[in-house]
Amino acid sequence: MSSNIILYSAIYLLGVIVSSFSQILLKKSANREEQSFIKQYLNVRVIVAYGMFFGATLLSIFAYKVIPLTLGAILGTLEYGLVAILGHFLLKENLRARQIFGILVIIAGIIVYSI
Repeated sequence: MSSNIILYSAIYLLGVIVSSFSQILLKKSANREEQSFIKQYLNVRVIVAYGMFFGATLLSIFAYKVIPLTLGAILGTLEYGLVAILGHFLLKENLRARQIFGILVIIAGIIVYSI
């Protein structure tokens, strides 16, 4: 693997991480009770989270200039596990055995793809 692909894969993974944190921020916002319908969707947390999504999208587009589409799709699956893990630690959500198994299957798939 060339150093360019490794660098751009890291940029893509940064986008995955940013996107995962923005999902957690949206979840935290959804758990808050707001006084009006407008405040439910136009508050600081929601606006920042969508800004983070936009930044993550830009990182992905930038990374796809070098990395193959198949590699990006494989790396993007890490987001499912990352959101579950972040939800466990930041939102105190339970991680069930099925979720842990699913995360391990995703990681195994990435390993098989990279071999």
